Amino acid sequence: MTSFLSKINRLMPVFMAAMGILALVQLFVYLGQWLSTIPAAAWLAEYARVIEWALGAAAVISVSLVALGWLRAAGRVPQFLTRWTWLMDILDRLTNRRELEQRLQPQSDAIFIDADSLSQTLKSQVIGQDGICDDVAVQIRRRLALQQRGKPLGVFLFAGPPGAGKTYLGKVLASALDRKLIHLDMTQYSSGGHAATSLFGSPKGYMGSDSYGKLTSALRDTPNALVLLDEFEKAHANVHKNFLTAWNDGFITEASDESHISTTAAIFVLTTNAAIDALATIKRDHAHNPDDMRRSADAALRSAGFAPEVLSRIDRIFIFDSLVGLDIARVAALEIERMIKGYGLSVNEGGIDPQILLDLMARQRKLGNSASSRDLVRAIEESVADSLIEAKQRGAQSVSLVDELGRVTARVAT
Repeated sequence: MTSFLSKINRLMPVFMAAMGILALVQLFVYLGQWLSTIPAAAWLAEYARVIEWALGAAAVISVSLVALGWLRAAGRVPQFLTRWTWLMDILDRLTNRRELEQRLQPQSDAIFIDADSLSQTLKSQVIGQDGICDDVAVQIRRRLALQQRGKPLGVFLFAGPPGAGKTYLGKVLASALDRKLIHLDMTQYSSGGHAATSLFGSPKGYMGSDSYGKLTSALRDTPNALVLLDEFEKAHANVHKNFLTAWNDGFITEASDESHISTTAAIFVLTTNAAIDALATIKRDHAHNPDDMRRSADAALRSAGFAPEVLSRIDRIFIFDSLVGLDIARVAALEIERMIKGYGLSVNEGGIDPQILLDLMARQRKLGNSASSRDLVRAIEESVADSLIEAKQRGAQSVSLVDELGRVTARVAT
């Protein structure tokens, strides 16, 4: 029915033209009859009849074109008319248009990935969260395999203490899936009206309404991005409300022109440091009962300020464990290696003195539950950066880091 109405709408101008021509024909019929009663105006009557015939022919041609348009849309143009190339769509003349249209019908956007391979990729870079990496990979595989979606591929909440790898897992996931990362620090959107407009655009008449918001423009240009919303609970309530349609209805509205930006191909990852102690207890007590864990986690997060309507739209809540023992050493070793590469150097095999890692672990323990990965990165930078710069100035290509009476030294490989 919708297709039929759309065809009628396209042909409406031709209908209107035909009706106009028929009205003119009727006018000239009456005009000719009236002029014929005036002896001195016989030639005018004859002229009116000529115009009447011309307009009649134009009306017949218009109606015929409408009929041919219907037949062509239905693929039922009579064979003898196919020789009249001027009546044909260029695709009818040069190719099989119907086959071309069929092949252009929306194809299944299902994507099949190897969950085990994705999980291994995540676990090779994210330390101490193997169970979460496995679960995330399974969830992504299931959602990518869906052929029809009216919502984002996934809306996941990564909850847990600072420094557990929540943000880092989001970044690694984007890289592993070869998706653009849209990383937003939600603490910057904690104010009132300005918070929402900077993300979703300004209504017409307001400052900034000549350009799109930061998020709407990014998703317009890259619909299949991974959107990482760091510390989501700290954003203003108006910002939270704007995400409800994104997660429930599959689009967000750009305020400047009220256009709908699709979110059905995107993945949303939220992180939060809220309710750390309560969530840790919930994970320990309900480790083998996912339903009870979700129910209890929802209650804990509501108490910490999450709105129920936000929580109801989150597909999955992943509770991260605090890093302990050798996991802290593993994270520190990876960060040291990353920093060494950042200075254009490489680290020798076994080239990090264990005492350096022990000292970093001790510093993290002193900070307690408030310790974050940023604290660890700062500690590493304070410990090794100067030594790496000196080694680079000496022309080093590869170094080993050793602890010499509490000071880290970069030794050049010989």
